[in-house]
Amino acid sequence: ATSSMSGSGPDAPQPDEAADAGLQEAEQDWAAAKAFYDNLVSKKPRPPKPQHAITVAVSSRALFDLVEERRIYEEQGVEKYVEYQQNNENVTLKPGPAFHFVKALEHVNARLLELYPDDEERFDIVLMTNNHAQVGVRLINSINHYGLTIERFCMTGGKSPIGYLTAYLTNLYLSADSEKVQEAIEAGIASATMFTANKDVTYSDTQLRVAFDGDAVLFSDESEQIVKEQGLDRFFEHEQLNENKPLAQGPLKGFLEDLGKLQKKFYAKNERLNCPIRTFLVTARSAASSGARVLKTLRSWGLEIDEALFLAGAPKGPILVKIRPHIFFDDQMFHIEGAQKLGTIAAHVPYGIAQKYHKSA
Repeated sequence: ATSSMSGSGPDAPQPDEAADAGLQEAEQDWAAAKAFYDNLVSKKPRPPKPQHAITVAVSSRALFDLVEERRIYEEQGVEKYVEYQQNNENVTLKPGPAFHFVKALEHVNARLLELYPDDEERFDIVLMTNNHAQVGVRLINSINHYGLTIERFCMTGGKSPIGYLTAYLTNLYLSADSEKVQEAIEAGIASATMFTANKDVTYSDTQLRVAFDGDAVLFSDESEQIVKEQGLDRFFEHEQLNENKPLAQGPLKGFLEDLGKLQKKFYAKNERLNCPIRTFLVTARSAASSGARVLKTLRSWGLEIDEALFLAGAPKGPILVKIRPHIFFDDQMFHIEGAQKLGTIAAHVPYGIAQKYHKSA
């Protein structure tokens, strides 16, 4: 009997064929794993695939109040911090600045699942933290205590989360760490630094309410540059001249678009009056002098905003108290601080010319 060495002779697979075979094998492995997972019976809805979902990545310090833990970390170092977290594994963490927003996202998901049980176009909340895995048990216990549906965790052990944000096709990243947020914005990911409200207020349990500033948030900072460099009169003149030229998009335009897509799903089921998402534009622009360009830009993008409030330079805080958004996005820290003082959870978007002025101030 003759024996031939494997991989030699005329019958050995050619490199291309081998690669194809390997690919087929990998596909079969994926299919087998998926079939196994799909056959597991569960009443809980499965997390949607990232390409279908609207992925909101939240850091642990945005989701929970970790002020005391952060102090231990900074004063006593990582080992004492990890030890403290492990010793307090069964002590539930208190809500942080993004907590009410996440709860509202989950309410929208519950309504979407009632109307569209087989559709994956809904929010997927990912806990994106540079905590070490040993701290995970306390985070999981707290998430389960509040009944939150957060299935995906990324615990990066001190490494930057940016690569993971990209891999998850993240639509929005919320963190308490302004440096990471800056890094995410520079990587083209919609992102904001969360600030806790200074007063306790009640938030809607039945409607997600999101408020956006206009320039350098939904729109580019082109107009803000003119205000800073040439003054208000030149800005009014410029906006009227360019009324029919849409503004370039800003970092949060995509997230407003995502909210609009979900709103349309409710409208399609005749739920417009009962829609669990409401959007607000809260801008320091004045309506008569510079409002038309903003509204025409939104229209040119095919986006509706439920309420547009042009404040003509008046402070935003008192208006936000009336709106009670779960989150308010702005690029200027003085608006964030004014909102905070009156009890609004605000998120700073570090984008555009205002940052240059903020840093040098």
